[in-house]
Amino acid sequence: MSQQSPPIGEVEGKAEHVEKMFDTIAPRYDLLNRVLSLGIDQYWRWRALRQLSNERVTHLLDVATGTADVAIMAERILQPRTTLGVDISAEMLRFGRDKLGRLGLSNRITLVQGDAESIPAEDDRFDAAVVAFGVRNFEDLDAGLRGIARVIRPGGSLVVLEFSRPRTFPIKQLYALYSKHVLPQIGGAVSPDAGAYQYLPDSVAAFPDGPDFLRRMEAAGFSETAWTPLTFGIASLYKGTLPAA
Repeated sequence: MSQQSPPIGEVEGKAEHVEKMFDTIAPRYDLLNRVLSLGIDQYWRWRALRQLSNERVTHLLDVATGTADVAIMAERILQPRTTLGVDISAEMLRFGRDKLGRLGLSNRITLVQGDAESIPAEDDRFDAAVVAFGVRNFEDLDAGLRGIARVIRPGGSLVVLEFSRPRTFPIKQLYALYSKHVLPQIGGAVSPDAGAYQYLPDSVAAFPDGPDFLRRMEAAGFSETAWTPLTFGIASLYKGTLPAA
């Protein structure tokens, strides 16, 4: 049964709606990611983690970890000693823990419920943080980015992977048609919450992507920021570093 979609943009009370939406779609979340992106979402995650491959990442934070796809992939690419995955949805975490158990990774990756504004970790705990397809769901984007900055050590990095708006013809027009007509239909056919897949394109359209998001990262304390569009601008990578002490 379709649930009420979360409000779009930065709206008070949004977090509760986001939590309920992801609890509902958790059983089909991984399948829908692969179907709706034609499998390219895994490549995007790989690209995000490769941003950190030349850095010392002993302790990794994965915000909006969902079912732990990024945390699991990081085991191969970065080989951190510990990874903490944080997500607002208990059901997404439940499926993530099942995956960790099957892969024998439960002793290396810890999943906890929480959000970016109040990460359950001490200051300067992590060498790097990754957020894949999660920042547009933050209730307060600036507070979320500041919350992540708090737990990254000086000199550490944040990498954000997020959907963005294609800007060039004809990709811009084709993506608009896909988002408006195809994506919600497929999502509704496979998921119990069709509204979640209308929320997706609406939230992407409202998100301050590109240079606007870099300015938000800089306001949260990150420097040396960079933006890399992926796949004609359908997704984007953002990276920033906290100044060294």
